Amino acid sequence: MNVAVIGTGYVGLVTGACFAEFGLRVTCVDTDADKIAGLNAGRVPIYEPRLDEFVRRNADAGRLRFVTDVREAVEPALVVFIAVPTPSGEQGTTDLSYVDDVARAIGECLYGYKVIVTKSTVPVLTAERVRQIVAASAAAAGRAEVPFSVCSNPEFLREGSAVDDFMRPDRVVIGAEDERAVEILKDLYKPLDRLEVPFVTTNVATAEMIKHASNAFLAAKITFVNEIANLCERVGADVHDVARAMGLDARIGRQFLHPGPGYGGSCFPKDTRSLVRFSQDLGVRQRVIEAVIEANEAQRERMLAKIDEMTGGVGGKTLAVLGLSFKPNTDDIRSSPAIDVVRGLQRRGAHVRAFDPQAMRNAAAELAEVSFCKDAYDAAQGSDALVLATEWSEFRGLDLRRIRAALLRPVVIDMRNVYDRSEMERLGFRYSGVGR
Repeated sequence: MNVAVIGTGYVGLVTGACFAEFGLRVTCVDTDADKIAGLNAGRVPIYEPRLDEFVRRNADAGRLRFVTDVREAVEPALVVFIAVPTPSGEQGTTDLSYVDDVARAIGECLYGYKVIVTKSTVPVLTAERVRQIVAASAAAAGRAEVPFSVCSNPEFLREGSAVDDFMRPDRVVIGAEDERAVEILKDLYKPLDRLEVPFVTTNVATAEMIKHASNAFLAAKITFVNEIANLCERVGADVHDVARAMGLDARIGRQFLHPGPGYGGSCFPKDTRSLVRFSQDLGVRQRVIEAVIEANEAQRERMLAKIDEMTGGVGGKTLAVLGLSFKPNTDDIRSSPAIDVVRGLQRRGAHVRAFDPQAMRNAAAELAEVSFCKDAYDAAQGSDALVLATEWSEFRGLDLRRIRAALLRPVVIDMRNVYDRSEMERLGFRYSGVGR
């Protein structure tokens, strides 16, 4: 089976490489000629564990190609995935201009039956919008009678473990209006049968809603534990013990109960705002998610207040910040709490020395007047305090005595609760975590 994937961002590139790993013939398309040239030369433009291995192996085997011409990819394909960016527009709207452009391009080269699949996270009813645009474009090209299906197959990929999530998913959701399309999409995922992966087959609107509801719930769970953590600090409770006991309740579960500076990344901030906005447009308020967004933004300010308090005011001081990506194992800084904290420190008059294992190149394009350092010890050297903003594994194994010697003052603000308070105090640090 030939598959086309339009868009080579996180979702598109992982989708294309993993389908090729299943043995399918995949052509990925992007309008960025430099990116395509790099991919054809074996250079993966994003950091994602195992992705470069998958891309190189399947490209060498002839199962994975990268092109700039939509027609070259779409004409031979039975299934076409739309995986282009859907950025936030004004007041939380979702900018669907890239999706619209792709739908028109598909319609222009619709010579035979195709299953067109939205993989990007889009507002509910976007598939119907795609269907109308494809139909109009095909009719304008004189192919009004060519049949096609439009489906939704949302992704549930976590950056930092996206390849593993694709190859061993919790579930596969297929939203379609006809059985032919359902069977074709199930055939794409046939290698997962041996893993007994659950398939949820439903109509298109429901599949679109599943994605938004899932992300909104996880964002709410993160925000809830942060609110509880803030209360724990006031009453002398330990949020880790609270979260652990909560998580032992099977109705609640342990995941996403880790306090910190709030959620970030390319999905949760955008998708929660989008859910609120398109719900309002349909006359249905999402009051819980509105409060989640507000509380998540306030959590950033709370972290800045904590740093201010621990340092006696950051104005004129030098702060070491470890971690810039929104989570470990990715170079993605979109809506990163760490980036917001750096900017907040700069607004208060601090100078920032920063280190991240993968995200410094991306951060350098967004942050001015930051000293980017070669490692954590270099960042700590001569700094008035250290802020741990992203919980990369290598930060868990730092030589803390060496860190203490490098700092002008032994102050650590641990926004991810990586370190043990008693151990830090035994080593002579003034230490502040979250909710402890």
